Amino acid sequence: MYDSLTVFDVAHQMAKHAGKHQALTAQNMANADTPGYRSQTMEAFSSVYSGPDQFDMRATRQEHFRNNETSESWRVMPAKDVGTLSPNGNNVSLETEMLRSVDAQRQHNRALAIYSHAMTVVRVSLGRA
Repeated sequence: MYDSLTVFDVAHQMAKHAGKHQALTAQNMANADTPGYRSQTMEAFSSVYSGPDQFDMRATRQEHFRNNETSESWRVMPAKDVGTLSPNGNNVSLETEMLRSVDAQRQHNRALAIYSHAMTVVRVSLGRA
């Protein structure tokens, strides 16, 4: 009955993605003064997660599936939303990186909340709430 609880896999993948996103943001911030360093970012989690084939989502209302373009994901690529280059050829904006760091923290908290709620549902269904 509980063989394919894909919600736990999704929560795990979201948490891993948020961790990698945070690490990349920290790398960008650490290289803020490195001459010639180019800021990097990641693709959105929703665009790279490929769940199990049997996991079919269906929308019962139009609000169910909204495309979240603000988060970022696994494939590292040059950042497009950076400003001008500094005199040493670096394009890292600490303000932008701080916002990305907050976004990664929110994504990680969201993954933990999904996991926690799924565990509550399993416990209630087993009568162990």
